Amino acid sequence: MFAVYAPKPDPADPLAALKAGERDDPLVPEGWVAVAPRAVSLNMHDINTLRGIHVDPARYPMTLGCDGAGVLADGTPVVIHSNVAGAGWVGPEQLDPARTVLSEYHQGTFADLVAVPRRNAVPMPEALTFEEAACLPTAWLTAYRMVFVSAGVVPGQRVLVDCTQRIGSIPTAVVQLAVAAGCTVLVVAPERQHARAAELGAHRVTRPGEPVAGPVDAVFDAGTDQYGWVRHLGALRAGGAVVCAGGRDESVDGPPRAVLNEIVRRELRLCGSTMGTADDLAALLAFLVHTGPRPRIAMRLPLKQVATGIEAMLSGGVPGKIVLTR
Repeated sequence: MFAVYAPKPDPADPLAALKAGERDDPLVPEGWVAVAPRAVSLNMHDINTLRGIHVDPARYPMTLGCDGAGVLADGTPVVIHSNVAGAGWVGPEQLDPARTVLSEYHQGTFADLVAVPRRNAVPMPEALTFEEAACLPTAWLTAYRMVFVSAGVVPGQRVLVDCTQRIGSIPTAVVQLAVAAGCTVLVVAPERQHARAAELGAHRVTRPGEPVAGPVDAVFDAGTDQYGWVRHLGALRAGGAVVCAGGRDESVDGPPRAVLNEIVRRELRLCGSTMGTADDLAALLAFLVHTGPRPRIAMRLPLKQVATGIEAMLSGGVPGKIVLTR
């Protein structure tokens, strides 16, 4: 089968690790299914795979890709859920200490065929295209869990999305989902991205460092700034939630003791959130069908032109998802 993969990682030059060509069809264990992807999308996770981050060197060669949508052998359209729990795990898969994301331990989605556990092949609604669905399992699933599961947001609440450095893929989805849910959405973003925030539906956009009109019920931080959420605690109502997703720089010191005291004194909730479950993905799909928002696709390319998409992602100037099709 045709696949896009890394024979071995290259930490200094990820594009040098990128290869495209023939690989063996995947083995399909009992309880798993083979999916033929029709569309896949790029994530920073794919850059990490090329660089050797989060992947055991012994697992290479590794097919890239953690997002995708395609068809089963009988033609049933499905969205590929990338969170794979360990054998025998019972409960939410993202809480499994042994869980992995496709292209970390198991081969990824950038291929003619990918094998996943049967529950990871989530039925795809007819209202979504394969390209739209392929954008959802990482950034949009993370955003859905942040908003509706971790924070427990309900219609009518006020929420703040911190995008101090830029409006990335997860904040983009958070804003669209919260707006669709009937929330008032405040965004903190650089002035150059204010028009982008307004286009997504934000009700008010402020520059970093400007006062934010509180109180808000939840603050969402997707890792665009190390401790951006600390600056917004004063706007958070007592009992409100700060939800953090995205990677954190371990070399940066944590918040001062005064911040932790404020969290305790006002009973604020500081929540971590990472991707979601297959049930969360099914709920996200239903939510999009009933409320209307869709991921913004900035670039469409054939899978064979994946290098062009990766170069665009590395530049940081693409205002939306990059989708690759077969």
